[in-house]
Amino acid sequence: MSNDESLRAAANLAVVRRYVEAWKSGDLAAIFACYHDDFTLHYGGAHSLAGTHAGKPAALAALAEFSKRTGRKLVAILDVMAGQERAVVIAREHFDNGALIADLERVLVYRIADGLLRECWLHDADQPLIDRFLAVS
Repeated sequence: MSNDESLRAAANLAVVRRYVEAWKSGDLAAIFACYHDDFTLHYGGAHSLAGTHAGKPAALAALAEFSKRTGRKLVAILDVMAGQERAVVIAREHFDNGALIADLERVLVYRIADGLLRECWLHDADQPLIDRFLAVS
């Protein structure tokens, strides 16, 4: 890895670590400040929030609705890593919407631009269960 590549990976790691610290502390203002104005969120699955949410307002609205409908809470950050192109967070979250309860691992893959989270792809360890959480909410 060249020095430039190492510097990009270190910069990406710093961005995602700043985000993780805000997430762990529950500091919504700091979390929102980590997102680029053109932040795009990609949810997989077969539910009403699945798809692409482009732009910070649309992505934040989708995240808020997802949280509301699943009762999601961060349990632990299992790992944080970064390369020169992407950064990854592996998290365990607790879901409880009154009808279903589960702890699940999630992989969040980020593209970073201008020192901010620019794009996120969410990968759930049990997508069918996430779909059920959103179907019964």
